[in-house]
Amino acid sequence: MYMQLDVAIEVYPMHVHDKFKMVLASTLNLDGTPDTGYFTQAGGETLADRFEYVMQGKLYRIANYVKPPPPPPPVLASFGGLLMALRGEPSFAKTLHLDNRIFLLIHKV
Repeated sequence: MYMQLDVAIEVYPMHVHDKFKMVLASTLNLDGTPDTGYFTQAGGETLADRFEYVMQGKLYRIANYVKPPPPPPPVLASFGGLLMALRGEPSFAKTLHLDNRIFLLIHKV
């Protein structure tokens, strides 16, 4: 899988050769239930509590894969202007839908 990602390095410094764990999720609820779209301070632990850097965004382009032209077209997401492009085996995009909310979570290891 190939990923190109904008990160606000003024907020979360990252450097060449940094090792990190990254997760893409459709919800921050640990039980996998969908988010309501509202933040509440009364809630319990969420997936965000386990990471240092969290962004919320939307999938704005999922291109159809037509063989043979390599590489496959990207899946594109925007996190408030910070962009992400993913390229990989077309099967990874089967569960993705246009305009879905997506969370990107990073923790340095």
